Amino acid sequence: MPELRKDPVSGRWVIFSPERRRRPTDFKFVMEENTALSPFAYGNEHMTPPEVYAVREEESLPNGPGWLVRVVPNRFPALKIEGDLHCDPHGVYDRLGGVGAHEVVIETPEPRLQLEDQPLGGVHRVLEAYKARMADLSHDHRFHYLLVFKNHGPLAGASLQHAHSQIVALPVVPEMVFQQLTMAQRYAEFRERSLFEDILHQELKDRERVVYENSACVVLCPYASRVPFELMILPKKNEPYFTSVDSHEMLQVADALKTALSRLRHSLDNPSYNLVLRSAPVRTTARDRLAHVHEDYRWHIEIMPRIGQFAGFEMGTGFYINSVLPEDAARHMRTVHTGE
Repeated sequence: MPELRKDPVSGRWVIFSPERRRRPTDFKFVMEENTALSPFAYGNEHMTPPEVYAVREEESLPNGPGWLVRVVPNRFPALKIEGDLHCDPHGVYDRLGGVGAHEVVIETPEPRLQLEDQPLGGVHRVLEAYKARMADLSHDHRFHYLLVFKNHGPLAGASLQHAHSQIVALPVVPEMVFQQLTMAQRYAEFRERSLFEDILHQELKDRERVVYENSACVVLCPYASRVPFELMILPKKNEPYFTSVDSHEMLQVADALKTALSRLRHSLDNPSYNLVLRSAPVRTTARDRLAHVHEDYRWHIEIMPRIGQFAGFEMGTGFYINSVLPEDAARHMRTVHTGE
C-alpha cells in the first residue's frame, strides 16, 4: 500500500509507492518499435483496466474498439483508490495512507499521432476528458487536489510513445501549489487586485513575451521562465477551476494548446516536455489558510521543454539558470513556420 510522508523542514510530501517498481519501463523501446504491443493501441483494450470514461462512436461497446478518447486507471498507480484517509503521525513526522486516484487519458487511437497533430476537435475532446474526470473525482471527499500532467519524450519521463496524459487525485495540496496560492492571496491583500489579472494586463500591454492570443487565452513565455522556451497558457477569464470552462471557451483553449505545442515542436525539433494543468484545490482545510482562493487564483497550463538537465545548483538553491531570454524565445515562436 502506498503512503505519503511529509518532510518537516521543507513542508513537501513524498509518495512512497513500491508497486511502481513493476512498471514496464525497461520495455519502452520495444513498444515504440512495435506499436501493436502497446496497451494503449486500438484493439488492445483488454490490456488495460476497464475504462472509466470514453468518447465513442455510436453503438460501439465499452472496453472495445470504436473509441476516440479513453480514460483508464493506471495499472501501476502512485496512489490507490481503495481505503480511508487516515493520518498516522510518528513523533515529529507526519504520515498519511496512500489514498488517491491515478488515471491515464489515452488521447487518440492512432499510436503515432501527437496531440498537436490532431484536428482541433480532437484536442478539444482530450480537454473535455480532463474536465469530466476532474469533475467526477472532485466529489470524493478524500481528495484535496487534482493534477493533470503530460510527459512527452524520453527526457520528460514518458515510457510509451502513444500519446497520453495522466490525472492524479491527491489527499493533500502540494507545497508548490500552496506557494502559488499563497503568493496570489498575498498580492490581492496588498494590491487589492488579482495577481493573474495584472500579469495578463502587463503581458498584453508589453506584447514582448506573447506568442499567441485568441478570444479566451494568451500563450506566453513567462517573465521568469525556468527553462528556454517555457510556455504558459493563461485564460483571460478569472476562473480558479478548469472544470468551470464552458464548451465554447474550451475550443479556444484547445486552439491555444494546439498552437503552443506546434510552435514548440517546430522551434526545438520535437523536444521532450512536461505539461502541467494547474487548477485550484477542490477542497482545503483550515490549516491551509487559503480563505480567498476563489477570488485570487486562476487555472492555467505550464509547458516546460526538457532540453537541459537540472544539477546541483538548481537542487541546492531552487534557482534555475536559463540561457534564453523569454522575449527572444517568444519572438522566435511568433514567427516559426509550423506548416499549417
